[in-house]
Amino acid sequence: MNEIERAKGILKEYNQDHIVKLFDKIEESKQSELAKQVLNIDFHNLSELYDNTKKKIEIKEREIKPIEYLDKAKLSATEKQKYDELGKQVLENGQYAVVTMAGGQGTRLGHPGPKGTFKLDVYGKGKYLFEILAENLKEANKKYGKIIPWYIMTSKENNQMTKDFLEKNNYFGYDRNYVTLFIQGELPLLDKNGKLLISKEMKIKEASDGNGGTYASLRASGMLSDMKERGIKWIFIGGVDNVLLKMADVTLLGVAIDKKYQVAAKSVVKANPHEKVGVFCKMNGHPKVIEYTELPEKMAEEVDNKGELKFGESNILCHLYTIEAIEKVSVEPLMYHTAIKKNSYIDENGKEVIPDEPNSYKFESFIFDAFEFFDDMAILRGKREDDFAPVKNKEGADSPKTAKELYEKYWERQQENL
Repeated sequence: MNEIERAKGILKEYNQDHIVKLFDKIEESKQSELAKQVLNIDFHNLSELYDNTKKKIEIKEREIKPIEYLDKAKLSATEKQKYDELGKQVLENGQYAVVTMAGGQGTRLGHPGPKGTFKLDVYGKGKYLFEILAENLKEANKKYGKIIPWYIMTSKENNQMTKDFLEKNNYFGYDRNYVTLFIQGELPLLDKNGKLLISKEMKIKEASDGNGGTYASLRASGMLSDMKERGIKWIFIGGVDNVLLKMADVTLLGVAIDKKYQVAAKSVVKANPHEKVGVFCKMNGHPKVIEYTELPEKMAEEVDNKGELKFGESNILCHLYTIEAIEKVSVEPLMYHTAIKKNSYIDENGKEVIPDEPNSYKFESFIFDAFEFFDDMAILRGKREDDFAPVKNKEGADSPKTAKELYEKYWERQQENL
């Protein structure tokens, strides 16, 4: 049986007859490409994901407890020095690598390219998000006398554009021998009846599998092996859109080493009980981040005896792992979360359909769901004005305007402290 017949058999088995009908309407080369794609899909997993869209996520309040943290601003000079020294040794020994998650497009910002190519209007002439990150890393390289290997995770959609952009800008002065791009995984989109969507190119429509796919992508792309060859012991993973992200915070690293934890993260205090951010907690005795949509309102508003929010440690995608921790979670299946999106598609008659409202499920795993595989993790509370200035929305909160103000004020303070 050839691969086209095998693909048709699988499609029939999983009630995807609309694609079987399309096969006979497309040219042979496209048939072969489509068949290869079908044969690479884990339909059993996809069916389970679709079934889960019918189930409601339930979180039992009794399972959730606040998580312990250290407040960086309240550390004594002796404590801070101890942590900084421990962290500094790792960087000076060249045992530290950074991963930037940059698979997204700047759509919400009204920007046509990859998000990292967005230019923030700072100091009149502006700086690209990738440029800001490169400066941050170059500063650390200068301070600790080693070049930090920088791994940038792109998507199939933006990989070539990202590569071209970085080359055109000479990697913003970063040694290109230490910059490696790799592509994150994808999962097919399903409509509300569990049917696969077909694109104008006569391919099954796919979308990135969420930032939780970072771990598996590090392994599958060979990046994990590359890190081991370089003698890397600690790996930082962060997003591309936080212009105050500290990618080489020796205090955070030192805390993790001192507490003998394999995973660590920096947090900032929630602006208010209903801020739309995920928060760190302990669930069933394991560290976890609960999304704001999944945290019961009563718990979101709870305060401790100091008047502080019990669940106030916001996740700002500032995560740190031992290489063993990454190896462990790169083979663990993470839970998937479902988002409902609007996607055009080709129907079984070959006609394009452009929906008026969200019509399809996108499945994403979240990077923080891997924390549950560990008994504990170190949380270091930073300051919002020093650590968190994301560029997410075109206007309002977390927009270029707010990020510009926070970024410029931060660097003014740094100059004053010199």
